Formats: sequence, C-alpha cells, structure tokens
Amino acid sequence: MNAPLPDSLCYLNGTFSPLGEAKVSVLDRGFIFGDGVYEVLPAYEGRIFRFAQHMARLERSLRELRIPSPHSRDEWLAIARRLIADQQARGARHQLIYLQVTRGVALRDHAMPPDLTPTVFAMGSEMKLPTPAQREQGVSCVTADDFRWRKAHIKSTSLLGSVLARQISVDAGAVETIMFRDGFLSEAAASNVWVVRGGVVMGPPKDNLVLEGVRYGLIEELCGQAGIGFELRRVTRDEVLTADEVMLSSAGKEVLPVTTIDGQPVGTGKPGPVCARLHALYQQAVAEQSV
Repeated sequence: MNAPLPDSLCYLNGTFSPLGEAKVSVLDRGFIFGDGVYEVLPAYEGRIFRFAQHMARLERSLRELRIPSPHSRDEWLAIARRLIADQQARGARHQLIYLQVTRGVALRDHAMPPDLTPTVFAMGSEMKLPTPAQREQGVSCVTADDFRWRKAHIKSTSLLGSVLARQISVDAGAVETIMFRDGFLSEAAASNVWVVRGGVVMGPPKDNLVLEGVRYGLIEELCGQAGIGFELRRVTRDEVLTADEVMLSSAGKEVLPVTTIDGQPVGTGKPGPVCARLHALYQQAVAEQSV
C-alpha cells in the first residue's frame, strides 16, 4: 500500500499547491525519458547555504541538456523561500528544497523537440542531518564498480544507476556505496568521497565521471583556511582502502567520517582530526554564508 503524500506545499509550473494535488502529463519527457535535471538547496534555520553555487550547477546542467533556464536566480530564490516558510510552519528546523526542470511535454520520440516549455517542479522537506552517534563513531560503507553512464557531471533526473548503487549499501546495512571506475575512485551513490593521506585531502578531478558537488569548492576553501593540503587527482582503490581518513560530503551529510569500508577499518577505525576540523569549519561557513 502506498503511503499517503504529505499536504506540504509544492510548486508546479507557476502554481503553489499541496504536494498530493500536483499533477504532470504522462507525456512529460521527465517521466518518459528522465529528460531533466534537478538541484537540492540546503537551508539552515530557513537560510539557504551556498545558493549562488547551487544555481551555477543547475544552470550548467540545463546548458548540458540544452534546456532553457525557466527562472532567474531571484525567481528561484522566491520559490525556495516560500517552500522554506511552509516547512518551517510545519516544525522543520532545517530544510531541503528540491528543484526539478524537465524538457517538457511532447509525443514520445528520443530526439529533442525544439521550443518546448520546460516543466518546473519544486518541493520542500525536512533536512535530517547525521546523528551525533554517526559524527562521533563514523559510518560504514561498501564498495562497488561504477556501472553508471559517462556523463556523471550532469545532475540528471535519470538516477537509476545511483538507485541501484545505493541499494547495494542498503542491502549490506551500510550508509553509502563508494564506487570505482577502472580501479580509480569516482564517487558514492549520493555523495562525493574524500581521502586523507599524510594530512592531505584528495578527491577525484572535476570531469565527466563525477558530479561536482557544491561542497567540492567548499572543501577546497575550508582546507585553505585550515592550512590543510588539498589535491584533485586520480585516486586508486588501494589509496582509498589504506587511507588515514575517508569522508563523505553532500548537502545532507555535510562532512561525514567513514570508519569502515567493506567491513575493514579506515585508519584507526575512528573519525580523524582532519574530518573533525573540516566539520567545525563547515558549521562556521553555514553561519556566515547562508542567505
């Protein structure tokens, strides 16, 4: 039996309505092909964190799919703030605002029809941050080959690969699935992955094989503030499995320590000092940079 949808507010093509009442055409290309992109805005106490950077990534994804941007940044901000206010009224201290743009409605044909009106959808939900226990003890992950397509830099709604990857960790009772392509680290199912070796934070390069999380730039900034080395390069599987520390980053996870991979301890088996320092600086950035 399907669980009832909440009556929280959502936005669809210019109209705000209860989530359960929103409807799209069965011929929407997002429904038929997954032909669309999305973005997720984290908001702390109603204030959006790194809004400009999230908008830049949304705009980049739209350009990659040749979908015209349906709103200005000010319009997106107004939509997000109304959804945030609705979530706050329902008691959500922190919020996630999901934005989705598909190419629009057309008869089924793989080719991109010109001049369609994009379908625009947005909704809010409560942001559930990692628990104190997860922060203090770290989390477990498993590994898998990265079997997804080679345009991972597009934040596409076509997420079946990530769904299958995430289920691997669910089945194993782990928090995330860390993936490798041809023996090199790519990312996790719904997170970026960071490796600490010799006091240096390392991550995969920004290319078509990895979705550049908004925290990519933030982690680099925080490392600069703390005097921690930072390097983007190909990271081998062995370097991950023998790292001093491993971390996950995403809007909802912030910076989260990984202490077990495939049942084996990472480093000492406890969260390390680099992750602790970056998490503290992350909280400072949230306080200073949210709008």
